[in-house]
Amino acid sequence: MFFGNGIDKKTLYIILAVLVVISLANAGSGFWIQTILTIPAVVIAMTFHEFAHAWTADHFGDTTPKSQGRLTLNPASHIDPFGFVLLLFAGVGWGRPVMINPNNFTSNKSRATCEALVSLAGPLVNFLLAIIFTIIYYALGKFAPMTSLVGIIMSLVLYTIYINIGLGVFNLIPLPPLDGEKIFRRILPYNALQWLDRNANTLQLIFMLLWIFGALGYIVSPIVTGIANLLFKGIGMIFMVF
Repeated sequence: MFFGNGIDKKTLYIILAVLVVISLANAGSGFWIQTILTIPAVVIAMTFHEFAHAWTADHFGDTTPKSQGRLTLNPASHIDPFGFVLLLFAGVGWGRPVMINPNNFTSNKSRATCEALVSLAGPLVNFLLAIIFTIIYYALGKFAPMTSLVGIIMSLVLYTIYINIGLGVFNLIPLPPLDGEKIFRRILPYNALQWLDRNANTLQLIFMLLWIFGALGYIVSPIVTGIANLLFKGIGMIFMVF
């Protein structure tokens, strides 16, 4: 995801400061331990999310991400420092935007379809990672000796599951500047698209206000919990066979 021209860097810095201060003010005794355990999960989720955008654009013929060094799993190429800090301390953040040029697409699919699929690739990879790490979580619990090290690894895996589900769900919200807005543009009627374009800056401001005051959490958290529970239940039932 990325923030469009309607939200400048100064505003982002203010939002960053406000959210971090609020998060630190409400921090409990285990806050720093939780934050440390979250760091690998955030790195994995952000890196694969942005790489998926870059790979999909390249797959459709746009070499822009490759020329900018984004067709890599090197976290340094994808992590935005401010978005990284926000995801750690406020639960919502972003990676470095993957720039694309839709005019370069050579696929037989329409340009709009390619753009939508490029946007969808990031959240889909996050959900795929959540599935993979859930399998790892149950495999460790089933087959690994329960030592302190295994317990720490299982905690890291658990954070990775939730962070990936959260990032995937959050980015599917159909508001600019999230991936969801670009995905759902594909199915919206022309008049709705015109309205979105005219009100893009206002919608971004609404998004920021919902974010700052925690309203997005009330929307996203139950969905994340529901998906995680279904995932644990489904994969847990498979491991009961062994």
